[in-house]
Amino acid sequence: MDWQALWLSIKLSTVTVLLLVPSSLWVGRFLAYNQFRGKSWFEALIMVPLVLPPTVVGYYLLVGMGNQSWLGQWVEQIFGQQLVFHFSGLVIASMLVNIPFAVQPIQRAFETIPVDIRDAAACCGMSRLSLFFKVELPMVWPGVLTAMVLCFSHVLGEFGVVLMLGGNIVGETKTISIAIYDSVQAFDFDGAGTMSLVLLIFAISALALTSSMSRRLGGHLGSHR
Repeated sequence: MDWQALWLSIKLSTVTVLLLVPSSLWVGRFLAYNQFRGKSWFEALIMVPLVLPPTVVGYYLLVGMGNQSWLGQWVEQIFGQQLVFHFSGLVIASMLVNIPFAVQPIQRAFETIPVDIRDAAACCGMSRLSLFFKVELPMVWPGVLTAMVLCFSHVLGEFGVVLMLGGNIVGETKTISIAIYDSVQAFDFDGAGTMSLVLLIFAISALALTSSMSRRLGGHLGSHR
């Protein structure tokens, strides 16, 4: 069992969720409440990582954040650090790849809020900020929870993008999925089996927990509507 790779995967998943989910709240709410020209194209752009092979996504990220790109050169000049083959690059890549897993559940949750409730809150003099935190956020919490679990689980098992952008640097970019690949290459099937079992148990537990909490929260909110 490669505990260092497991810890790095958990760290990458946690940082990605903490950065991605708050911004997805804004994007999901905007898409749920607004109609504008080109909305279908914008939503399709968000969903692209779901249908593209991870190696293709990884290739474009490698080109876009590499030393020859303006972004890679700018980051290296400012921070003295490359994005590729570094943990920070993996965080950015994980955020981009997991946008659909974060935005979609949150957008659907906002779409379920009846217009009457928002109108009533506005008539009561609530500000937009109060409306969001006191009315909307508690009602979309099941969607937010689903987005958090989906993003965390997907980042934990991500392989193609991590390999393309981060390579296999121990302690920096070697996640547990890369460690499983290395174990198989070295014919260490016991080690690969143990790490794969850990990911399998975590995935089943996370999805079961999400379903259970979503039902409880949905029932609790429904009883107050």
